[in-house]
Amino acid sequence: MVSPARRTRGTQQPGAGADAGTPLLAAPYPVLAVSAAGVVQQANAAAAALFPPAAPGTPLASAAPGWLVTGHRRFTAAGPPGGSSAAVEGAVGERFFEAHATRPAAGQVVWWLIDATDRRLAEEALRIERERTAFLTEASDLLLSSLNLDRCMDVTAQLAARHLADAAIVVAPVSGRRTPVTLCVRGGSPARRTPVVREDDVPGLGEALQGFPPVPSRWTEPALAPQWMVPEGFGEVGSMMITPLPGQGVPAGALVLLRHSEEPFPENEEGFARIFAARAGTAMSAARLYAEQASITETLLRELLPPKLEHVDGVEFAAGYRAAGEGERIGGDFYDLHPAAGAGQETLVVLGDVCGKGLEAAVLTGKIRNTLHALLPMSGDHRGMLRLLNGALVDSHHTRFATLVLASAAREGEGVRLRLTSAGHPPPLIVRADGRVEEADTGGSLVGVLPEIDARTARVHLARGETCVLFSDGITEARGGPLGDTMFGERRLRAALSECAGLPAEAVVERLQMLTSHWVGNRHHDDMAVVAITAPRTFLPAPPGARKDSGSQETEGSYS
Repeated sequence: MVSPARRTRGTQQPGAGADAGTPLLAAPYPVLAVSAAGVVQQANAAAAALFPPAAPGTPLASAAPGWLVTGHRRFTAAGPPGGSSAAVEGAVGERFFEAHATRPAAGQVVWWLIDATDRRLAEEALRIERERTAFLTEASDLLLSSLNLDRCMDVTAQLAARHLADAAIVVAPVSGRRTPVTLCVRGGSPARRTPVVREDDVPGLGEALQGFPPVPSRWTEPALAPQWMVPEGFGEVGSMMITPLPGQGVPAGALVLLRHSEEPFPENEEGFARIFAARAGTAMSAARLYAEQASITETLLRELLPPKLEHVDGVEFAAGYRAAGEGERIGGDFYDLHPAAGAGQETLVVLGDVCGKGLEAAVLTGKIRNTLHALLPMSGDHRGMLRLLNGALVDSHHTRFATLVLASAAREGEGVRLRLTSAGHPPPLIVRADGRVEEADTGGSLVGVLPEIDARTARVHLARGETCVLFSDGITEARGGPLGDTMFGERRLRAALSECAGLPAEAVVERLQMLTSHWVGNRHHDDMAVVAITAPRTFLPAPPGARKDSGSQETEGSYS
């Protein structure tokens, strides 16, 4: 065996013109002079130490490994006299050598052997490191591409089975009676189970699920693996490794790796598996947090989303809403309907507009809706409701204000009796049967600005098929048209409504939404809300004692 110092010096490439004399014997690395017939002619001290049988006159086949013998035969058979050949390589014991051939004289080949073991080990280590880096990059891309917890568990199990073991099992934190588990064998697809998991099913699992450092695989007994942990058709477990999936402050679960081989996982592979587990745990933790936040958001949104309107006592109610932002479901405009308790009683409709838009406006919207719901027993007194709501908003920490219009509707004969009260909001429009459009004589000050507010209530009667339209200023102030900077305006709104005489409430709302959407196109716009209240269009029996009136308006006084 050549010493490290001599191997280092021997890495120089020999020249093609070397001879078999003194330079050969003095070379610091193994050199063999072999005849064309394959008989050793000379061997320096390094070659004699590497190949003890290689004495002069000994056949090369008896003194050297097969790869060198084969290389010598090919070189002598194919190469012309003179020159050198490409290197041949192979193992000698536990070391790895490259052998370069030269022809210093006719009938003789000199083999210069260079110890390439350290270079090969470095190249192998570099190759492994590159593969691991590529694997971690792939894992990060796949894991971070989804915030779905089931998907993250599937990807984790599949990648671990492909690169780290013969099978992988991802165990989510124990919760309740059953635990989500994902299993995958190498080359297979992930499968899910929900077994009853006990942390003492196998040593190390409970610790991993609690986020403690992993137990070395050599201390784990594969025979103790429970049935739910072994994929179907996997066979006998030879070795097993359990490592935690660390999350963001809370453990995200545990990763179990199975191999058919009975050899424990090497220490460097255990370390690499922990690096992968850290990335997978972070992704799973983020997915679980996102799912929890989405659930909370959905619960809150359910209370903020506009309700679905319905017909009450023959009166038609319909509404439409379009938020300012693309993809948003809530905003600053809102509407509500509180159905009458019985025939002949009033149904309260509320349409409002909170200053601003987006989430902050939606939060105040929810507060206003809840406050009005609590004030329903006072629905017979619009101005009293507005006074109390105004006081609640003025005393709160909000700096925003709102505009509102309240509409109380009840069947009266073949028509509908309305009480309309506006507080800083555009007054409702009345669409008569002949196509005339009237403005309700109501108005008032903003809600949530001054300690006291003014309000004026109008009484309106709708004859059969007539409609009252409540709308937010997002309708009239919607900018669009040919040049994109013209407001839709009240004149266009009135013209559109005059064409809706006699239509159902749903058709009136749909018509306005279609026109305003076409007007603004893809341009920026404010929240837009509209509510239509339509008297029965066909004859329905009126409540006992109800009177029959034609369409009309009356106005109640204001207060401050």
